[in-house]
Amino acid sequence: MRPKPRVSIIVPAYGVAHLLGDALASLQGQHRQDWEAIVVDDGAPDDVAAAFARFADDPRFRLLRTDNRGVSTARNRAIAASAAPFVAFLDGDDLYDPTYLERMLAAIEADAGLAFVSCDAICFGAGERAPRRYSATYAMAGPVSLERVLNREMNIFVAAILRREALDAIGGFDAGLVASEDLDLWIRLLAAGWGGAVLAEPLVRYRRRRGSLSSSARRILVGSCTVYRKASAALEGRAEQAVADRMLASCEQALRWLDGETLILGGDVAAGLPLLAGAERRSWRWRVAVGVMRRAPRLAAFLLRIRPWLPAPSRAPGGGGPPETTGRTDRGALTAPLPIKR
Repeated sequence: MRPKPRVSIIVPAYGVAHLLGDALASLQGQHRQDWEAIVVDDGAPDDVAAAFARFADDPRFRLLRTDNRGVSTARNRAIAASAAPFVAFLDGDDLYDPTYLERMLAAIEADAGLAFVSCDAICFGAGERAPRRYSATYAMAGPVSLERVLNREMNIFVAAILRREALDAIGGFDAGLVASEDLDLWIRLLAAGWGGAVLAEPLVRYRRRRGSLSSSARRILVGSCTVYRKASAALEGRAEQAVADRMLASCEQALRWLDGETLILGGDVAAGLPLLAGAERRSWRWRVAVGVMRRAPRLAAFLLRIRPWLPAPSRAPGGGGPPETTGRTDRGALTAPLPIKR
């Protein structure tokens, strides 16, 4: 008789059928084998079932086929179908290190107050000249706290392991979010009084792909604004509400800049310039550039096109404000952490 699984691994596979085999093989290569994996085909445009077929003889794998309602609903449905006391996330185009389950289960089992444990990762693929650590770009050092996660001082990588009890208590992912679902999840878990931890080891290989949700700057900013707006309402009367409000203001400002730049680059300088507000929070060269744009609108598009060679913007007090976003697909340029890919 097969032992009861200790952890259920949720594997969304929308649009990554050609890469799914590598992800599932990385599960079979785990040092710990007391797991089950639920692969979700939520109306994918490619043939997930054919990619899954060579793993169908392994009873630890299940294929869940549903209609398409977005990645949060796909994950929630798979979680509802799972049986283990712990849940782990693996995107269908990423890979676990062979020690992932061994190290992550040991960490979360050691402290009953932990809702989740995350880890570092190796980023590779599109836009990466060479593999690099997630923590080389996104802050991960120090304790995990609600304030630090809200303020982007602590980033939680999405391929985490979670305590099923905590996940069920907050109702899983918010299916209404268009992006930043994972950030919302960590915030709600921490706000409910649960703890979190991060292991310094890179236990996941994260594949960046062109055209994924993570490459859509505006969609991520919209999602981040919604998350911080939700957090502010939920944290009313608590000290952390001020952090959520400050981050919401930063996200909204970044979104205005993004929309303004898009309009200018599209030729509508008159409509775009008023959106470039808050220049005082950027570098002195950008303040000069905005002044030039206002006096000589014909130069506006040119100045925006040469922006990669201009200084990066100043951060908000405390280091939590978002950097510039336009023209970049690196998720570190946004306020959200690595989002769920779609």
